[in-house]
Amino acid sequence: MRSRALYLLSVFLLLTLVACSSKPADTASNSASQNTAAPSNAAGGNAMSSPTSATAPAAPPAPEPQPLVVPAGTTLTVRLGESVGSKISSPGQPFSATLVSPVTVDGNTVIPAGASARGTVVDAKPLGRFKGGAILELRLNSITVNGSEQRIKTSAVTRTLKGKGKRTAVMAGGGTALGAIIGGLAGGGKGAAIGAAAGAFTGNKEIILPAESALSFRLTAPLEVNAGR
Repeated sequence: MRSRALYLLSVFLLLTLVACSSKPADTASNSASQNTAAPSNAAGGNAMSSPTSATAPAAPPAPEPQPLVVPAGTTLTVRLGESVGSKISSPGQPFSATLVSPVTVDGNTVIPAGASARGTVVDAKPLGRFKGGAILELRLNSITVNGSEQRIKTSAVTRTLKGKGKRTAVMAGGGTALGAIIGGLAGGGKGAAIGAAAGAFTGNKEIILPAESALSFRLTAPLEVNAGR
């Protein structure tokens, strides 16, 4: 009986020792697995966050250049591209021109010399043969800046030639008569005809502005010029 009790006690002690020895091993195994997972998670977190921290902020857009303003009162001197005149031109007829001197604002060249310009014959009236006067009025309408044609408002350039009324008629008639007399003294009908023709054009002048004539127009409204365009 005593032997059986000793046997049972021995078995119980053996089981107790086995149980005690297995628990620390399991605990160590669990700790090791947790420690292994922790770096993995930490590494994963760093991998996810690193692209965000490495991304540089977007650069702000460059500010748009402000337009330069050519003030009203600025003078634009141009050369005509073709001849215009009180007799050879008509109201509404366009003409071309080229800028002679550059236009500057605060020391910066806004419109370079040689820029193309366009204008209109506002009025053109020929001189009457015996009365009335001649008039030619021009105005600039646009100028090309950086390849873009821009509308402008300018003062008009006006040329007038006053007629001499009755005096013109008397001079013309007297010239004709005098021419005829001179022609007759020169030797007959042919000379008389030549003298009469010469006298007929006395005092009959027109306003003519040939090509390359320089004219100055004044801006009556400010002109905005977009830089870099």
